[in-house]
This record gives sequence, C-alpha cells and structure tokens, in this order.
Amino acid sequence: MSIVLTEFARPRLFPRVPRGNTIQDCTAEQFQAHLNAHAPFKVLDGYAPFCKLFVYENWTSTRCLTVPVTDANRHQLRSAYEARNRHELPVLVRWFEGVQSPRANYLVVILYSAEQLAKEGSPIEADWGIVGCIYTAEPEEVPMAPITMMRNALGVEEGGSGVPLDREAYQRAVAYWESHANWRP
Repeated sequence: MSIVLTEFARPRLFPRVPRGNTIQDCTAEQFQAHLNAHAPFKVLDGYAPFCKLFVYENWTSTRCLTVPVTDANRHQLRSAYEARNRHELPVLVRWFEGVQSPRANYLVVILYSAEQLAKEGSPIEADWGIVGCIYTAEPEEVPMAPITMMRNALGVEEGGSGVPLDREAYQRAVAYWESHANWRP
C-alpha cells in the first residue's frame, strides 16, 4: 500500500511559511516517507467508504489541533469568513488567538482512496492520498467540523466529496465544536 500527500493537503500541513499549529520537525517528503515506512498504531473508518484514518504516535513536536473553550479563554476566540483555496466559497470559521495547546500524542492522518481523488479531479499515483491530519491527545478522530460536513454534502463542484449529510454525525460534531476551537499562533 502506498500513501502520497495531495496538493490539497500540502499547503495546510506544510505551509511555505511554517506556523506553530501545523506539522513540526519534518518536511512534507519526510512525513510522507514516515507514513509509508511505519505501520499505523490504529486504523479507523472515516465518514465514507473511501476515507480511512491512520493513527500514528506523534514522532514530532506538533501540538494538538483543538483547545477546549472555557470561561477563561472565551474572550480569545476570533471568527472570519475564509476559503481553503481560491476555488472554494468562504465559510465562517473560528479559532483562538493567544492560546497554545499541548503537544499532541497522536497524528490522525485522513486518507482518501485513489478512486475518490480521481472522481474529485485530483488523481494520484498511489493507493491513498493524504487530505488532512488531526493532531490529538487521544488516538481517536476529532469530529469533522459541521461546515466541512455541509461542504461535502454540496458536492465536488463546491470543494466537497458528494457525501450526503448524516444528521446524527452532524449533531455529534456540533456538540464537540460548540466546546472546542482550533488555535492559531
């Protein structure tokens, strides 16, 4: 089985100007090589048959992706409309500024099958393509953000995957993201 980093994920996980809330201590090529050379700690099913989550013990200093919202840090939440790339419509996102999370214990790598990526217009020369990575304290998936679920339901032409909205999964995601937020340095 082979894994490659997609052009969609590369700027998010390994931006040109490094940021403290992305993968640390390795290049995109070293990250990809590590995934291909080491078996995952655990494999989870993703939100659709074409999606798998490979859980690796964190070998870097990468920090957790999310921080719990508390009365003490709520005033540091920010929001804005942003697009993940120039082809997508901006959506409302929120994050912490001035808050730093602890080192992640696990990197949960989000993989799409080659067939799905070809369907989305991003063919790869591998079995699986990395479309994202979640940095967590526990070897479990952090629920997909509700807005990402909605974008996926809109279809490939709007930057999604074409998977219909799962109401129960959406409600679980809302419960999680109501009390957590990403952080930015």
